[in-house]
Amino acid sequence: MKLRLQIIILFLFAGGASTNILAQTLNSSYFLEGATFRHQLNPAFMGQRNYISIPLLGNVNVGTSSNVGLTDFIYKYNDPESKHDLTTFMSSSVSREEFLGNLKTNNQINTSFGLTILSAGFYGCGGFNTIELGVKSNTSVNLPYELFNFMKTGMDQEVYHIKNFAANSNNYVELALGHAHEINDRLTIGAKLKFLVGGANVDTKIDQMDVELTGDKWQAMANGTINTAVGGGYYKTKVENPGEISGYDVDKAGPAGYGAGIDLGVTYRIGDNFILSASVLDLGFINWKNSLKGATRNNEPFTFDGFNNIAVDPEEGDPNSVDEQFENMKDDLEDMTKFYDEGKVNRTTTLASTVNFGAEYLFFNDKMSLGALATTHINKPYTWSQAMASLNIRPARWLDASVNYSYSTFGPNLGWMLNIHPKGFTFFVGSDRMITNVTPQYIPTNNFNTNICFGFNITFGRCRN
Repeated sequence: MKLRLQIIILFLFAGGASTNILAQTLNSSYFLEGATFRHQLNPAFMGQRNYISIPLLGNVNVGTSSNVGLTDFIYKYNDPESKHDLTTFMSSSVSREEFLGNLKTNNQINTSFGLTILSAGFYGCGGFNTIELGVKSNTSVNLPYELFNFMKTGMDQEVYHIKNFAANSNNYVELALGHAHEINDRLTIGAKLKFLVGGANVDTKIDQMDVELTGDKWQAMANGTINTAVGGGYYKTKVENPGEISGYDVDKAGPAGYGAGIDLGVTYRIGDNFILSASVLDLGFINWKNSLKGATRNNEPFTFDGFNNIAVDPEEGDPNSVDEQFENMKDDLEDMTKFYDEGKVNRTTTLASTVNFGAEYLFFNDKMSLGALATTHINKPYTWSQAMASLNIRPARWLDASVNYSYSTFGPNLGWMLNIHPKGFTFFVGSDRMITNVTPQYIPTNNFNTNICFGFNITFGRCRN
């Protein structure tokens, strides 16, 4: 069966306020001296050669992570009367205990996209300098257990209290200027200044929603806000209920805001074989001009029909495909939340910062090394942490590779990277989070954690260790 992942993600994002994750350069490259873009993980890292990226192909990274998996929401359907072989958790063939037993109190899904438009690195001014122009997109969503309990249990329970239903999407263009400088043969420091142009930002929070059964309908009261910043954007409202937001449109596109940030890094060599390193990334902000604000009417209850238009069993008619079931759920979730236009405001948001601590031990004449990396990504309520152990090999001057195992907020992962860098060019490809098990329908059986990163760059100048 063909599954359109976009529909699944739209469902999980609850109808549009899409999700933050993850470093947009592979952590697997952290201990590979020949990796062109590892200065994005620590600005104190110096390149082996001068380089210039191939436009749009220098560093491309797409990834997602979560503490739940697609198989927590999609199940095999064995009913001979159905023409579909998969169904969702809403089907009566999936018990409440089976579905809810797999969920967390807070179920997080994160997606990221990073694209280096153009980048260059060169030695000069007593150190290694970098110039980068790129696009970053980070989206995170937090779906509470009680939301799914309401969807699955329905009228078998009369009152639900849903908290911390949130989604955030941050999208911007970044111009970064970096410099790494050797203080002595043991200590290297680095910094990177960033100038940011905001493309779009959406921040949605439902702090509290109380849902109570009254007759055959649900009465809901919610306390939440939605803030949207897109250049030239405006809220569309319902004619029959003035002020209630029904959608979003753009009149004249343009920058939505401006900001700045900084990366800081340091490395310190102990003896000939041991290297300590640390970095803080994306300390900064974006000021969103003319951001649109919407809010619930906290003391005004409204009625909601519930999740009752999703055909998942033969007695309800022909069961919808998985695509259609998720689309219907998305529509019902939109009806479950009501925001009202409160006009324009100026709003400032901080960047999601990352802290790295690394340690590396080199042996076999620096042909191999063992590395340990601790990473914390700070972006409440989507903060996550990761610990990684890495085996790195350098069998030739022009080739290095890494194999690693990590454990994070989202579970265990296997990662790898291959970096080919002879004189004249570099090519790298790798993943921090590999999908290792899938169902016969090619659905990942574990938490939906995966990413892929690759790039092609031109190098010049002499090689430096």
